[in-house]
Amino acid sequence: MYDSNIMRAPGSQAASIRSYSLFGESSHFPDVLHCETIAARSMLHSWELASHRHSRLHQLLLLRTGRGRAWLESGETAMGRHTLVNIPVGDVHAFSFSPGTQGWVLSLPDELLAQQLANEPTLRQALANAIAIPVRPDVATQLISLFSSLWAAYGEHDIPGRSLVLLGLGSAVLGLAGRALAEASTPAGDSASSRVLGRFEALLERKFASPWRVGDYAKALGVTPTHLSRVARNATGSPISRLVDSRRMREARRQLAYTTASVAAIGELLGFEDPAHFSRVFSRTCGCSPRAFRASVTQLT
Repeated sequence: MYDSNIMRAPGSQAASIRSYSLFGESSHFPDVLHCETIAARSMLHSWELASHRHSRLHQLLLLRTGRGRAWLESGETAMGRHTLVNIPVGDVHAFSFSPGTQGWVLSLPDELLAQQLANEPTLRQALANAIAIPVRPDVATQLISLFSSLWAAYGEHDIPGRSLVLLGLGSAVLGLAGRALAEASTPAGDSASSRVLGRFEALLERKFASPWRVGDYAKALGVTPTHLSRVARNATGSPISRLVDSRRMREARRQLAYTTASVAAIGELLGFEDPAHFSRVFSRTCGCSPRAFRASVTQLT
């Protein structure tokens, strides 16, 4: 499970911000998703979770009852009954809950999130920033029902169809939460910018396994690199170069996990002429070397 040694009072200083996946960031994600109650982990640490981040997980929290405070990259915010919290991959966050707070935490691997939101640019944009918002009573009722079912299904190990049920319920939570966040957010850009982003994402799916740079994508889309970068940052919070690297490394992880191709061959497949360059980008993006990643996946099979 999680590395339990993640606690430090939210207001105190740590030598560095710890980075976790799930289960302590010590291994590859072992399930299709993860769901647990807020109390399950918070009770072990006096209802406080210190500043940390998840390098490959997107998280959604829903407070059913109780209250607390969230420290997100956008600032400190109060949480109360029916608060929905969105935490994108890599965002630093910390929490302090009142004893007895009830609710759930859903953790989704970045690969799954990318697949589920591939054709949902509005939701993808709404889910790109860390935020805590109170949801309407009708939305809260729906989310509580979905989270309750998801939590129950998560505990049904060795039941046929468990993964399909988890994926379905997890997708429903993601869709409803994304819709609530989209309704609550201020539009980040005009329709023209949204169209540019959509065209870029479609082009990225066709060209990620190539040595294309930001300028190549901008030229193909008929815009300047500066404009393309601005659109990407406004919508996702990340520069174009990081989006490209993230997509290429997602494919690299798949190749490392499910094929026997060498690291050099996988790098070449993804447009890297220099194996060392591929390894550096992979390590920077994924937090470990390609060989270390393959070894960690192999240990779980």
